Amino acid sequence: MSDARNQILSTAAMLFAGRGYELVGINEIIEKSGVAKATFYAHFKSKEKLCLEWLKADAAETAAAHEKLLADPRPPVEKVVKKFDGLRRYVKSSDFRGCPFSITASMLETSSEVRETIRLHKAGNREFWQRLAAQVRGGASAESRLLGDTLFLLYSGAVMESQNARSTWPAESARTAALALCEGLPA
Repeated sequence: MSDARNQILSTAAMLFAGRGYELVGINEIIEKSGVAKATFYAHFKSKEKLCLEWLKADAAETAAAHEKLLADPRPPVEKVVKKFDGLRRYVKSSDFRGCPFSITASMLETSSEVRETIRLHKAGNREFWQRLAAQVRGGASAESRLLGDTLFLLYSGAVMESQNARSTWPAESARTAALALCEGLPA
């Protein structure tokens, strides 16, 4: 990938994640990335195509991290703890900005290629939690799928509520609830 393309993508990622897709214009991306307008359009036909590339790169990185964690030999409950501990660090380090996929989805028309990418990413996250829950429960079952869906919702909800509260307490509470569920205790 060219340096200019990388610069445009990294600048857009910072701006989109910081302020949201709708509040960032192409001219600002061009100015802050330090490229010519012709260079921008040589790499990206539109702001939507740029957003699509940004989200696809983030989704691929997340999917790879999920596969790595699923293959990790540590006990499954420790993997759940690792995900929620990572969430706590993420919400704090991102200045409580929330999930870039959810934020972007809230700013889009109901039908677009970007929205479909977001839907697929969220479905992949749900599948990850179901697979991890199957490891926790010792195999795929209706119970493990329900646990996986519950963990997914705890995780996703904690991201949004950490953003709303501008605090890590939702991530910490979600971690406690996830552990209780994994260990068969009342949440």
